[in-house]
Amino acid sequence: MRIDVVLNKICIVKTRTMAKNACDNDAVIINDKIAKSSHDVKINDVIECNLFGYKTIIKITKIPEGNVSKKDVMTYYQIINRNQVL
Repeated sequence: MRIDVVLNKICIVKTRTMAKNACDNDAVIINDKIAKSSHDVKINDVIECNLFGYKTIIKITKIPEGNVSKKDVMTYYQIINRNQVL
């Protein structure tokens, strides 16, 4: 599944357009490589997002197959690190 779709479905960003813009501005890194919005995400990929004043590193544990309820989003990823960027 595309990174812009995954970030939207697991509620890292509010809209797919925001995820695409983040990728276009080099704010999303997958496995130490800058990601384009069309990059495919796989299980165990490590994603670094520099968004909203935070640097968040997550590991994908499951790929969503449809819409995900907010109470279930944490089953799709594990937070490795989250720091506020000064």
